[in-house]
Amino acid sequence: MAATVSVAGLGACNDTRKSGKPVPYVRDAGIKFTELMSINSPRVPFCKQLDVSYAVSGVIRMEGKNPWDPEAIKATKAAWAKEGMKWIVVEGPPSLGTKTKLGLDGRDEEISNFITFMKNLKQYGDVDIICYNWMPVISWARTNREYVGRGGALMLEFDYREMQGAPLTEYGEISKDHLWSTLEYFVKAVMPEAEKTGMRMSMHPDDPQVDVIQGISRIMNKVGNFDRLLAMYPNRCNGVTLCQANFATMPDLVDIPGLIRKWGSDLINFVHFRNLRDLSGGARPSTHFTETFHDEGDLDMYEIMRAYYDIGFDGPMRPDHVPVLATEIEAGMRGGYTTLGMLYAIGYMRGLAEAIAKEGRKS
Repeated sequence: MAATVSVAGLGACNDTRKSGKPVPYVRDAGIKFTELMSINSPRVPFCKQLDVSYAVSGVIRMEGKNPWDPEAIKATKAAWAKEGMKWIVVEGPPSLGTKTKLGLDGRDEEISNFITFMKNLKQYGDVDIICYNWMPVISWARTNREYVGRGGALMLEFDYREMQGAPLTEYGEISKDHLWSTLEYFVKAVMPEAEKTGMRMSMHPDDPQVDVIQGISRIMNKVGNFDRLLAMYPNRCNGVTLCQANFATMPDLVDIPGLIRKWGSDLINFVHFRNLRDLSGGARPSTHFTETFHDEGDLDMYEIMRAYYDIGFDGPMRPDHVPVLATEIEAGMRGGYTTLGMLYAIGYMRGLAEAIAKEGRKS
């Protein structure tokens, strides 16, 4: 009886976002739950069963075609539509590589192809968000894929000590000033075109947040540096992928909910909803951490989801890295993109979103 009364009370939610009057409950708090996967991923049927109907992916490879060609984009859209899913985000876009990020010969061609890709995504696809990063040569890095976590689940771990003494890459030492100059060059070339087409460019933070890896500096590793990027072209087309575990280890972060409310839904285009546990003794940026189940890390996931609701965020959100669970461990699977952890994460996220949406916005 008590449970029945409680649920009934939630149903009569007190959300007063419009003129002080309650509004109907919206499933998932209006957020578009998504998953990063290829069209032939074994996670696709699971996502369909979970009613995760939005996809984050690259472009299908077609012989004789570039990924920015209309035929490749139309084929990708059609393949997702056949699965009953809508393709809305490109993550890790083609034609944005080392030449552009390091300012090497050929970057103008890369940038031209990128602009073509962006325009064709809008014309021939449903995509209006491109998640990109400024981590040349070395992308996101972990030092251990078999950190033993809760119940023997395998987590991803980063320990900066294990990378000390690693050799320089073929590009030698790359300074922060140089990366800022190449980023500004890219922004000046691309953002006006993004504004014209309605594309929302969404910068992902460096992962991990350390200052340099094998001689290559990192610049998207402070909140203030994101403010600097946003100021280069102050328009909604120049926005953020809020990978919240990355931001949580930045040296100038106050708190994640406060950051979400500071930037709001005009700047936060895309969310990677994940948690972690600092193992460095409080160092910022964290030099040693492990990723965790969504319900057990250092971040208050309820308050974070509440903040997204309070700003009216209705964009795409995906779980990002998840633990590897029992049967997948036995099958030799590793890394952060396995199926069972994703199932748990989506259920956890949906539960948070439903509870918060039915409670309503805080005054």
